[in-house]
Amino acid sequence: MATTEHPPPSRLRTWMLEGLSDMGKPGGHPGPHAEPEPAHKGQRWYRVMCLTGVDYFSTLGYQPGIAALAAGLLSPVATVVLVIVTLAGALPVYRRVAEESPHGEGSIAMLERLLSFWKGKLFVLTLLGFAATDFLITITLSAADASTHLVENPHLTGVLHDKQMVITLALVALLGSVFLKGFLEAIGVAVALVAVYLGLNVVVVVVGLWHVLTESHVVTDWSSALTAEHGNVFAMIGVSLLVFPKLALGLSGFETGVAVMPHVQGDEADTAENPAGRIRDTKKLLTTAALIMSVFLIATSFITTVLIPEKEFESGGQANGRALAYLSHEYLGNAFGTVYDVSTIAILWFAGASAMAGLLNLMPRYLPRYGMAPHWARAVRPMVIVFTLVAFLVTWIFDADVDAQGGAYATGVLVLMSSAAIAVTIAARRAGQRGWTIGFAVVSAVLLYVTVVNVIERPDGVKIGACFIAGIILVSLLSRLARAFELRVTSVTLDPMAERFIRDMSSRKIRFIANEPDQRDKAEYRDKIEQIRQDNDIPGEDFVFLEVTVVDPSEFESGLTVRGEVLHNRYRVLTLESSSISNALAALLLHTRDVTGCIPHIYFEWTEGNPFANFLRFFLFGQGEVAPVTREVLREAEPDRARRPRVHTG
Repeated sequence: MATTEHPPPSRLRTWMLEGLSDMGKPGGHPGPHAEPEPAHKGQRWYRVMCLTGVDYFSTLGYQPGIAALAAGLLSPVATVVLVIVTLAGALPVYRRVAEESPHGEGSIAMLERLLSFWKGKLFVLTLLGFAATDFLITITLSAADASTHLVENPHLTGVLHDKQMVITLALVALLGSVFLKGFLEAIGVAVALVAVYLGLNVVVVVVGLWHVLTESHVVTDWSSALTAEHGNVFAMIGVSLLVFPKLALGLSGFETGVAVMPHVQGDEADTAENPAGRIRDTKKLLTTAALIMSVFLIATSFITTVLIPEKEFESGGQANGRALAYLSHEYLGNAFGTVYDVSTIAILWFAGASAMAGLLNLMPRYLPRYGMAPHWARAVRPMVIVFTLVAFLVTWIFDADVDAQGGAYATGVLVLMSSAAIAVTIAARRAGQRGWTIGFAVVSAVLLYVTVVNVIERPDGVKIGACFIAGIILVSLLSRLARAFELRVTSVTLDPMAERFIRDMSSRKIRFIANEPDQRDKAEYRDKIEQIRQDNDIPGEDFVFLEVTVVDPSEFESGLTVRGEVLHNRYRVLTLESSSISNALAALLLHTRDVTGCIPHIYFEWTEGNPFANFLRFFLFGQGEVAPVTREVLREAEPDRARRPRVHTG
């Protein structure tokens, strides 16, 4: 709803906002001052899978070592438990999330529907805090782990010793620069990295299994030691269940899988309301990624457990955090091992790409719509800069230490997965699907158990998540406060009767009376006109009443529908529904001016009460001191005083 001519934007501004369409935000309005978005073409599902895969598949760099440290000889059995939870729990949950929330909002949008008003907004901000924890820590932890692999390479240890912080910051900056270049470039890099990394892992796994087969004693030695340590199969399963929470990082990647759904191409017949092709292909993406990862997890945990001495997994050991890299050097030589190291470093570095894509897709869908971020937060490049700077800060705070960030990472992943499981349980129950409801409820219980155990063992994760939540809520409320007087009605639609009223008045002076609907009887309108005439010393009764009903004051941007009616065969009334009385009135006044070419006048009476209390009522509930706030919204929306609608208060 542009009201004035603006000078053309600078070249830098145009470049910075060019990525506005990259994230393909279907539905919703781009805001009253933004350029319209072209449709996002999308990519084939297997290419987008590589984008999520750089996060999911890169955990092979450290997951076998984590499993060996947590479960010891039981590592393959514990990994089988992890795979069962992945295929029978996480995968069905996120396939349902993709179906219920196909535009990338994920389980947060599903849970948002359960709560309204400010309760819903604060709940969503809390979940966004955990999402920010998950995604940002993914960026910083993966970069730190990549720098660790680089520093610990036998050829580079002497040269790069004590340079891990600098290397990590450089990797984060390089990741940000890829996204500044363009999102399609990020997908292209991801496809190449995943193809090379998985190919090299296939070689390592095949060679490892060959050595297991040719050195058959390693299997008998392992099985004998396992039986001697745990006794029977039931004891092994019980211990595996107990250590399972420590392996939960192997579940990461599903949340980003649904967060990047808008990039999946789908079918030509897809619509914003029913993107059936995108949903189908996203399910393929999730299933294929889970199956590939499950095979690799079982195979790698087995060969690393039986082929690598237990002491090498411990802190300071050559296989600590790099079990497969150890095998590649041990069995395929330092040349291949160095190539494997380079591939691991590259995919760990770029693992943050899926997290960055998730952030760029998730945050602009909520914060600007809530009025809790500026309009440019919908553009890709400015947000890339913001997230990169935050990643710098997190890296500096944690001194680029992988272990120090592990608790926060696991907490963010598990909270989001638990919320997703709860969301699909509620969705299945509402759909009357008893079997799915019970199944999803069991998955929810398992994930909640794992989350609670993780929080108890590593409470620093909750503390870090709480810092992100507090930061998001504080910045969001300050942004909402700063944008309090912004015109935030995205469109104005008049029904035929309302159009008739305005067209009729345009031949004379256009006068509106702002009225708070009460009994809506004849006496109310008669007394209101008399009061306005006396307060402003104007004759006649040629007025149209404006009555605004506040529906959800926590909403920020919305369209405005205006309906006209004649009450008591005499009084013309326009009724509006909005999140803010002042914004609705200002938007209608500007629209009336634009369609008639006449400057409208509106008449108020002063609101009784403390001005500060009335401002809080406006900020929180969309009401309060309407007259001066309406005038201020008009002043910000229309700098030209001569073209600004007139506000009169008596």
